[in-house]
Amino acid sequence: MGFPSPSSRVRLPIAMNETFDPSLYNEDLAPIPPDQRQWGWINMATIWMGMVHNIVVYEAAAGLMALGFSAMECLEIVAVAYAILFVTMWFNARAGTRYGIPFCVLIRASFGTRGAQVPVLLRGFCAIFWFSVQAYAATQAIDAILGTVWPGWNAFSTPVLGMSLHRWGALALVWLLHGWVMNHGIERIGNFELVAGPLVIIVGACATGWALKVGHGLGPLFSTPSTLHGWAFVTAFAGGVTGMIGMWATFAVNIPDLSRFVRSQRDQAIGQAIGLPLTALIFTPMAIITTSATVLLFGHPIWNPVDLLLALGHPVVTVAGGAVIVLATLSVNVVANIMPACYDLINVLPRTLNFHRSSYLVLILGVAFMPWLWFSEAGSIFHILDIVSGLLGPVTGIMLADYFVLRREKLAVSELYRHDGRYEGKRGWGVPALISFVLGGLCAISGSVFPALSALNQISWFVGLGVSGVLYLALAWPQRTR
Repeated sequence: MGFPSPSSRVRLPIAMNETFDPSLYNEDLAPIPPDQRQWGWINMATIWMGMVHNIVVYEAAAGLMALGFSAMECLEIVAVAYAILFVTMWFNARAGTRYGIPFCVLIRASFGTRGAQVPVLLRGFCAIFWFSVQAYAATQAIDAILGTVWPGWNAFSTPVLGMSLHRWGALALVWLLHGWVMNHGIERIGNFELVAGPLVIIVGACATGWALKVGHGLGPLFSTPSTLHGWAFVTAFAGGVTGMIGMWATFAVNIPDLSRFVRSQRDQAIGQAIGLPLTALIFTPMAIITTSATVLLFGHPIWNPVDLLLALGHPVVTVAGGAVIVLATLSVNVVANIMPACYDLINVLPRTLNFHRSSYLVLILGVAFMPWLWFSEAGSIFHILDIVSGLLGPVTGIMLADYFVLRREKLAVSELYRHDGRYEGKRGWGVPALISFVLGGLCAISGSVFPALSALNQISWFVGLGVSGVLYLALAWPQRTR
């Protein structure tokens, strides 16, 4: 099945006599009719496989072990975090599958037709940030490949804006590669994911087999005991789970962007179950086992796959391995970052932007984030994750409370595209949702501002989700409409 390009599909009007506000509607935001949804569970599973396999997730195990967890405890954290993510995404995906609408349209039901821009812009900012960071991971791989094939490549070492000229050249190639994919149509990505997701698993399995041979077993990292006990273990475990959720907190919000293409609720549930928690539980031990072998070979752990390829010093391995990293990064970026960011930008300017124009805008904005500076400070990325999960937790809580409790899974879809419908709120602003979002977000990130409340950082996503969900129901229940 191909990945359907919204603007290239035949659109059926919701009703022949319906009129929509052009500031809320265009072909890319329109509902996808059930007979035009082509995805089955295999598509959903392979897309998640392609997204879970990326350098940031690979290196997340390093962050957990640096906190003092044993390898098995890392797997326990991953299992708990991804189980929670699966349940959240399974529920939040239902509206997309039932009505064929993206996140930026669905969120209007609670935040109002104008107020929806607040969570949409927040989500768009996060998507572009993650696109930028992931694309820079591919930049490192391209740089390693070119430096291996052509040694003179590394001679272009003059620094410009904190990065060498040869790295700038690699970055330009990666950005052009993303642009080439988007220019040829997003509809091809579905077929691409069917190959990319399983291929990365196969390559990872080969790397794991090599590591088991080098380490004559699981290696030293699996024999390293935990240094955390008692209450310190509990708080660190909670923080580890929250950090893992933070990596995907953005997608827990905009999962309807994908589920709108799926044929049935059964397909989206099975596909996510296979592609999300199951794949993560396979991929994480692969990362730990492979890194464990580097301790024996080089005397210290090497968690960055590109650094490992360079350390091995085998040209064929560097080129082939770098190509797989680029493939995996392209896979996660197009579906998890560029696509949601495009919808969010279109929602802001539906009269001006379409899917292709917004994709090029994402590429331009991605450079402005200067991702090479983030990679030099790994702790900064985890700090951003805490803040992001704290702010997007409230959005998730409001969405779940609104759709399942307040609306009982019933939406008047046509009114989501009009300012004068039941979802307008107060002059376009859903006051209960906005109040709940602000207060829930403040509670979630308060630990970053007030040292006495720092313990809340360990459960920021849960605090934001719970506080905002309950508060929203309390404020919106008296004025509820279906």
